[in-house]
Amino acid sequence: MERRRGGGQKSVTHPWQRTRGPRCICVVSCLPLLAKQWQLTSVVVAMTLAPTPRRSLSLTVYCASSRRVPQHYLDVATELGRLIAVRGHTLVYGGGNTGLMGALATAALAHQGRVRGVILTEFIDRGYATVGHEMHSVNDMRLRKRGLDEFGDAYIALPGGFGTLEEILEMISFKQLGLHHKPVVLINTNDYFAGLLLQFERGFAEAFMHERCRDLYTVVADPYEALAYIEACVDAG
Repeated sequence: MERRRGGGQKSVTHPWQRTRGPRCICVVSCLPLLAKQWQLTSVVVAMTLAPTPRRSLSLTVYCASSRRVPQHYLDVATELGRLIAVRGHTLVYGGGNTGLMGALATAALAHQGRVRGVILTEFIDRGYATVGHEMHSVNDMRLRKRGLDEFGDAYIALPGGFGTLEEILEMISFKQLGLHHKPVVLINTNDYFAGLLLQFERGFAEAFMHERCRDLYTVVADPYEALAYIEACVDAG
């Protein structure tokens, strides 16, 4: 396997092309090797937070609502909620009171942060909504996504399931189409997004996605780096 940038091009045989058997087994078993081949890293920015942000931002966060996730994912969500609050920003999120969503909002509220939720009316009726902050109820998921989109000055993804992945990928796609020019950040806790980033690399390698699309999103290791990057982007205009 070899990948070259710049100069001449070389034929590349990818592990998924030469490994037989179920695709899911192939990709999972090759992740460490492919991550090394493509030089995948969790951190692509290393920035320092300014003492105080120049202005308050509304930060839309997409994340899981599952109650069953390991504690370290909840801890990172808690830290992000705390940091958004103490930096004077507004948390915008899906309004849920469980999983990473609940940890995120609870932490922001505990530090006197401003919180805005967008949630289905059905979920409020079923007791799934966090209380104690501004909440917008809508009747369908498309309106919920639209609210999260329009309220946000930047978009952050914590680990999550199908909904989280669909939402953050839509923000990347919309940015590619020029529908917005806001920062899009993935917080790669415990290398959760390694498989997704690997799929991106295959898309770049096989020309399904242009190399310039790498600038559409940023991957960081923790909430501190996420806010440092977003604040720097906004300050730069």
